Amino acid sequence: MSGELGVLNALDVAKTQLYHFTTIVIAGMGFFTDAYDLFCISLVTRLLGRIYYTVPDAPKPGTLPPNVQAAVTGVALCGTLAGQLFFGWLGDKLGRKKVYGLTLILMVVCSVASGLSLGSSPKAVMATLCFFRFWLGFGIGGDYPLSATIMSEYANKKTRGAFIAAVFAMQGFGILGGGIVALIVASAFDHKYNVPSYKENPAASLLLPQFDYVWRLILMFGALPAALTYYWRMQMPETARYTALVAKNAKQVALDMSKVLQVEIEVEEEKVEKYTGSQRNSYGLFSKEFAKRHGLHLIGTCSTWFLLDIAFYSQNLFQKDIFSAIGWIPPAAEMSAIHEVYKIARAQTLIALFSTVPGYWFTVALIDYMGRFAIQLMGFFFMTVFMFALAIPYDHWSHKENRIGFVVMYSLTFFFANFGPNATTFVVPAEIFPARLRSTCHGISAAAGKAGAIVGAFGFLYAAQSKDPAKTDKGYPTGIGIKNSLIMLGVINFAGMLFTLLVPESKGKSLEELSGENEGNDDVKAAGERDGSGLQTAATV
Repeated sequence: MSGELGVLNALDVAKTQLYHFTTIVIAGMGFFTDAYDLFCISLVTRLLGRIYYTVPDAPKPGTLPPNVQAAVTGVALCGTLAGQLFFGWLGDKLGRKKVYGLTLILMVVCSVASGLSLGSSPKAVMATLCFFRFWLGFGIGGDYPLSATIMSEYANKKTRGAFIAAVFAMQGFGILGGGIVALIVASAFDHKYNVPSYKENPAASLLLPQFDYVWRLILMFGALPAALTYYWRMQMPETARYTALVAKNAKQVALDMSKVLQVEIEVEEEKVEKYTGSQRNSYGLFSKEFAKRHGLHLIGTCSTWFLLDIAFYSQNLFQKDIFSAIGWIPPAAEMSAIHEVYKIARAQTLIALFSTVPGYWFTVALIDYMGRFAIQLMGFFFMTVFMFALAIPYDHWSHKENRIGFVVMYSLTFFFANFGPNATTFVVPAEIFPARLRSTCHGISAAAGKAGAIVGAFGFLYAAQSKDPAKTDKGYPTGIGIKNSLIMLGVINFAGMLFTLLVPESKGKSLEELSGENEGNDDVKAAGERDGSGLQTAATV
């Protein structure tokens, strides 16, 4: 009798079918929503500053104070980190499907609630907004380990990398979607009210209460794509690997996968018992056995995702400087509140269209040919090269005639983040750990990434301030300057390249082969053959 479970083998060798694409769309729409919700806040922070912090008769419109800016943009990242750890663990305890619906409900409710943030003072509005964005982030956090694990457990060996990367690539469309929604909302309000710039008429440029609806509509729209996929999420059966290897329900897995694969699957109760009965297949996360088999892998997935997200999220810092430098965004006083939203959204949409989205899909196309390791190493290498190329001759790039070159180099850095570690750090943790710990380990790796995002978004927000006190943004202390910040990011990317050496290549292998779950089963099988009974000796191996 072969040691491998027939149902898992059937999934591994299955041709690409409709259920693969259905799973990509269902899991991918969650990621579309995640990216939309996380990144759309950057489109409306300037508008929030104008509405709630403009001082009458000031020469410039108001901006969010540094602590409020940090809270509004960062609280969702903190929620995401907590959600990744909690729902990652819960996905291994209760099953992927049960928890998957829960994260979606949380995202829909909190998206709508964010747009309904109420209060009689600016402080109260920002506090309620931060409260709901924390819980929105908590729901988004759950989507990371669950989407990756579900896609990885449904996919076949040959194209598994492309399928998991395709789910993650929906993030690019989410960022693009955020920009497009903001453009439509801003254009509609602009055509209806047609207000002057702040310089011409400060009070009229900020039409209240009408413009207060703009940011609320943009934030609330994030609930729509998630709500639309809820029904299909609930119709998906639990993954075969969870039902067989964790829940140990041979009848249910045969029933579920017969429907999915549309072939007759034999019930393999004896094999499921043998597979899951081995002590080598029952070690916990904090055991010596886990440390020996997967300890370095977990350090590798956590450290590379942490380092990558420092560089990836710090890009938000430099975006406003770059957009202003190349004339995409004029000085604030020369625009009305609604024009500013439109200009920022247009800039973000163009960057997403020409740099972010193509990078993701290059990974999808090539990951099962080049392998995860090669793409990640190459991505970190080029990110290091471009960061140093921007940093060392930074004075050269700051001259007006060289600014287009700066933008091209900057865009290439993030093209290689997406055709590189931003995608592979998401894919690999969903493949290399055992089924009963897969969601937890992906959650831990993703949470390490979000810790890096918090360092990137806030540490560098302060670090990138000028050394000259006269040139810092209002309310910020002096920092090390953009040039030194870019050099630090180059060093961080280089470190990412070194830590990639701890991550194994998972291309073309079955999940059980990668996690070592087959090995324990072979021992049971061999012992069973010697004693004439696989089941009796399973407990003693």
